[in-house]
Amino acid sequence: MISVTAMVRRAVADKLPIAVLVSGTGTNLQALLDTVHGREAQVVGVASSVPDAPALARAQALGIATGVFPRADFPDRGTRDVALGDWVQGRGARLVVLAGYMELLGAAFLDRFPGAVINVHPSLLPAFPGLAAIEQALAYGVKVFGVTVHFVDTGVDSGPVLLQRAIELPAVRDPQEVLAALRPLEHALLPEAVRLLARGAVVADPENPRRMAIRSGEG
Repeated sequence: MISVTAMVRRAVADKLPIAVLVSGTGTNLQALLDTVHGREAQVVGVASSVPDAPALARAQALGIATGVFPRADFPDRGTRDVALGDWVQGRGARLVVLAGYMELLGAAFLDRFPGAVINVHPSLLPAFPGLAAIEQALAYGVKVFGVTVHFVDTGVDSGPVLLQRAIELPAVRDPQEVLAALRPLEHALLPEAVRLLARGAVVADPENPRRMAIRSGEG
């Protein structure tokens, strides 16, 4: 069960300290830096599984602490997760945002940030979880694509949904065209999720803990 209460039990005037995990170019990181960073939230660290990920340069340009945790540098995923969790906690992060992070996180990491790890995924979950979501959707022949921001649990894209947005693309067949159409949705939805969490506007429905509700009048 996801609990968001511990993460949002804070003064509303405070900026929510967040750590962002990345593996690639960092366009979703840039969206966060351009919108919520220094406003509702403060990006206190950016970590990557890829040593030369261009996303790291985006953070370094703003003087944000960066860390690199390649899977190959650790004997197993659990050891990597402990080291990564130590680093994130050392930055003082209260929310962890996966923004194109292409590694699974296990209990050794997630248990340290209960209800405080979110991910952006290029499909309307629970449809097409995991890798190659866009290719999966194209192969299935769907006409409507979308983006989901969800809480992360120990499954594969199986945590409670926070926000979703859809777009009709009935004639598109190229994964890159779909990705290009979904990027603006990702860049809007991920910062919006951070804003809502920073304001304490997200609550679990008492009748269905998997269903996240947005408090009226918030965000």
